[in-house]
Amino acid sequence: MRVLENVSLRPYNTFGIDAVSRYFASFHSREQLETLLLDPQYATLPRLILGGGSNILLTKDFDGIILKNEIKGITSIREDADYVYVKAGAGENWHQFVMDCIAKGLGGLENLSLIPGNVGASPMQNIGAYGVEIKDVFHELEAFHLHDREVRVFDREACAFGYRESVFKHQYKDQFAILNVTYRLSKKPVFNTSYGAIEQELERMGAKELTIRNISQAVINIRSSKLPNPAEIGNAGSFFKNPEVTAETYESLKLAFPNIVAYPLANGHFKLAAGWLIEQAGWKGYRNGDAGVHERQALVLVNYGHAAGEDIVELSWKVVDSVKEKFGVVLEREVNII
Repeated sequence: MRVLENVSLRPYNTFGIDAVSRYFASFHSREQLETLLLDPQYATLPRLILGGGSNILLTKDFDGIILKNEIKGITSIREDADYVYVKAGAGENWHQFVMDCIAKGLGGLENLSLIPGNVGASPMQNIGAYGVEIKDVFHELEAFHLHDREVRVFDREACAFGYRESVFKHQYKDQFAILNVTYRLSKKPVFNTSYGAIEQELERMGAKELTIRNISQAVINIRSSKLPNPAEIGNAGSFFKNPEVTAETYESLKLAFPNIVAYPLANGHFKLAAGWLIEQAGWKGYRNGDAGVHERQALVLVNYGHAAGEDIVELSWKVVDSVKEKFGVVLEREVNII
């Protein structure tokens, strides 16, 4: 393992922010991570476990050590009549992992195609798209406690999943490094096509039958048409969460804004489309210097080249204040500010 000094983090975050880390090292196993944590030269420094860098916004240089999770490996650990349990290293690329599962005919992840980032972030964020969330297919994960240096197993209940939430974003924030995640994938897939434009895209594709491969391709097509490629325009995907409001609040908003986009939830509340709120507040396509709101999807804040992290943060505050003023709804950021 090599520990590098004064490393630019621009290649390691999808926003393309050019912050510098005092020290930087990659680890490929729990043992390597433990060795780095025990090194007296770095033991007292601030540290950050970095995955795919797809859900962070760097606002300054990091005066500590960045530990890049590169744990790889995909293994089917057991199966029964209906399911295969697949374990993936936290450093595996998420989309490539999804494609591997689809190639093996295993269902459950197809709606989550083309989401940027690595496997390790999937339970931390409880990533979701087009009517599916990680909690729907999650079995368990192994995580290394950075202080006790013990490996602990978390099942679904222990992860306390919520909307883009888990125990790792709150109670155990910055305390664990996720080593691997095991998913329960179906041999007999149940197709989920009712959310968003999947059915329309399948029809446009001329798909003659419903398969996990066709659904995955439809999702890829939709995401590619709406969302900017981080390799071309810096971004972290959806910057804000879709806000949840009571039925009473929703009915009040619908009277004032008949075209408001919302989805009913099982608890009787409604989830509002944050992108629609932001667009109606006039932000879609906005640009100030190299910080902007994407022209095709207002939910996505972008770095057109050389924006600083603080520029993106300042823009996000303006969007939050504007939406609150117009709709009385407070948007919450999905991206982690560092």
